[in-house]
Amino acid sequence: MFRGFYTVGSGMIAQQRRTEMLANNLANANTPGFKAEQSSIRSFPEMYMSSINAARIPTKEGLQLKGLSPVGPISTGVYMQETLPLFAQGQLRETGLTTDVSLVDGALPIDPETGKAGAIFFRLANGNGQEVYTKNGNFTMDAQGYLTNPMGYYVLDSAGQRIQLPNDDFRLTSEGDIMVGETTAATLGVAYAAQPETLQKQGNGLFSSQGGNLPDASGMAEIGYSFQQGYLEGSNVDAGSTMTDMLAAYRAFEANQKILQAYDRSMEKAVTEIGRVNG
Repeated sequence: MFRGFYTVGSGMIAQQRRTEMLANNLANANTPGFKAEQSSIRSFPEMYMSSINAARIPTKEGLQLKGLSPVGPISTGVYMQETLPLFAQGQLRETGLTTDVSLVDGALPIDPETGKAGAIFFRLANGNGQEVYTKNGNFTMDAQGYLTNPMGYYVLDSAGQRIQLPNDDFRLTSEGDIMVGETTAATLGVAYAAQPETLQKQGNGLFSSQGGNLPDASGMAEIGYSFQQGYLEGSNVDAGSTMTDMLAAYRAFEANQKILQAYDRSMEKAVTEIGRVNG
């Protein structure tokens, strides 16, 4: 009986965490460059059950042992193993601002180890000078003329240096060259992650690499991408399917809750009626 409490409780916790993840996706449906998270729910190892027979089995030594009858495996519950971002390209939205840039995926190699395509990102330098990555191209210029993101992180060029411009009257080519008049002031840096699922999510649409900085994609002929000035990449959250998944997770939580109530009533009956001593 008590095994049922633990099994149902683990299912409720897993569905609650999944609902929280889906709610966060839905809340960021309009956030530029946001990547929706996906969950992986797994089952705990099954437990093999056997029952002890009342009959005795004679042995060569003359002893009698109780026999075991197999009952079968029993589930011990589920858990949400991990959440991984979905790095599919979001739809582009025109803003008309020269400092808004979208990074458009082209031909990306398939990693032979995972069987999935890699991902490309803008390169940024945070307040500690460490390199971080994003698909949110909502940039602006600070008082010194450096190109930054909304958090004040510096946008880096292909050489890993900050980009400083005289003003926001510049033109961006599809290859990422920033043209001030007829002069190339800088080239936007693009980082490539062969296994983007290994990146650590930092919040605010930022990712970091635990194994050192990602390589720059500008020198990799097998990687295709382009830039569009005056556009932002939107979130890749599908609001309709996310709402449907939230309802399914809620119904699953509710079903587990009803089973838990049934267990509770059975335990109450066992204590108050079966265990009663009639005088």
